[in-house]
Amino acid sequence: MKIHLKNFDILNSTSSSPIKGGSVIVRDNRIENIIPEDIRENSISADRTIQGDGRLLLPGFVNAHSHLGMTIFRGYADDIELDSWLNEWIWPAEENLTPEEVYWASLLGIVEAIHSGTTTIADMYFYMDQTARAIEETGIRGLISYGLIAEELDQAGREELQAGLDLAEDWDGKANGRIRVALSPHAPYTCGSSVLKKVSKMAERKGIPIHTHISETKREVEDSFEEFGVSPVERLESLGVLENEVLAAHCVHINNEDMEILEKNDVVVAHNPSSNMKLSSGAAPINELRNRGVNVLLGTDGPGTNNDLDAFGEMRQAAFLAKLKTNDPTALSAGDTLALATGEPVDQFGLLNLGRIKEGNRADLIGLTRDAPHWTPEYNTVSNLVYSGKVSDVDMMMVDGNMVMEEGNINGIDEEKIINKVNKIGKKYGKIKKEG
Repeated sequence: MKIHLKNFDILNSTSSSPIKGGSVIVRDNRIENIIPEDIRENSISADRTIQGDGRLLLPGFVNAHSHLGMTIFRGYADDIELDSWLNEWIWPAEENLTPEEVYWASLLGIVEAIHSGTTTIADMYFYMDQTARAIEETGIRGLISYGLIAEELDQAGREELQAGLDLAEDWDGKANGRIRVALSPHAPYTCGSSVLKKVSKMAERKGIPIHTHISETKREVEDSFEEFGVSPVERLESLGVLENEVLAAHCVHINNEDMEILEKNDVVVAHNPSSNMKLSSGAAPINELRNRGVNVLLGTDGPGTNNDLDAFGEMRQAAFLAKLKTNDPTALSAGDTLALATGEPVDQFGLLNLGRIKEGNRADLIGLTRDAPHWTPEYNTVSNLVYSGKVSDVDMMMVDGNMVMEEGNINGIDEEKIINKVNKIGKKYGKIKKEG
């Protein structure tokens, strides 16, 4: 199918101003041509023409780390440090989860993400076949993984590993290639060394990436030095985990040696500023990482610790936190932040040919209006987008050349039904919380 996106202002992160009144020709799932000037109405033959009317057109956002199923636990246990949050609140509640609940929670999270302009989500949780189903139905792109927790390669540990492999077998490459699967040892502190070694070997054999949490809190790093004599990053390297394609969430408490290891192994860091601030985990040294050549992407983390899936909020927080941490207002510019949010620097994990409006790239695109007060005046379009853009600006989305959202309405999705379903599920967990 050939689609003509006509009269859009086309923006990439490398420019402060868009190409005004341009056209993008999409054939099937690829950007076939970019025409940087206004053209006559009928001068291009296409199966469909979509009028931009001056909307901003840019690559869709990539949420590099989330737990969609945790929309159920939005606001469930706030203002609590991570260890207590996990052990006393979330893990006990998650024992009551059902596959159907994760399906509806994932749908709700995806709907929220779509309205935020997110076309790709890297998601780790339980009952991930249900999340995969939700991704397939809504039309977005996803890197999904089962978050395995196992101290030993005993029967329970082997079952955890098998769950991750089964997900890969069933879903990797499905939905016309929009779904990729990773193996996800939850974290070095929840997986034993034998388990981590096995995961590494399986990922290498299957040719699939690894998505994990690393060095999120100071306590995690201190415990690693006490038990193993090395940092979590050093331990993962020694076990061979980092020899694979690795997406490492957080990396807040890392030293120079850790950063050298991450750079040497081409590890991609998923930076989650809102969650890290809310849990008082700290601020990841993303400027230092980027200066060393480590690729960094933005993530929201789960709705249980953020508490939303707002790409605009994450961009703003990331830029401001980088400036605060370094005491340098030039740190992480608006253009750099946009590049992190669209996945432009990364070609791993199925993200190749995304992140830039370029001929031959995949057609994952979003359209934004700019007539609201917070866009006025517009001296620098990228600055306005990153520092004052809102979810309400996004009213169009295309993923893999298919229209996912038009005029603010998500195609084929009953949002009211989804919200009602999750509200009903929430009553169950509200009762559990009250009784607990």
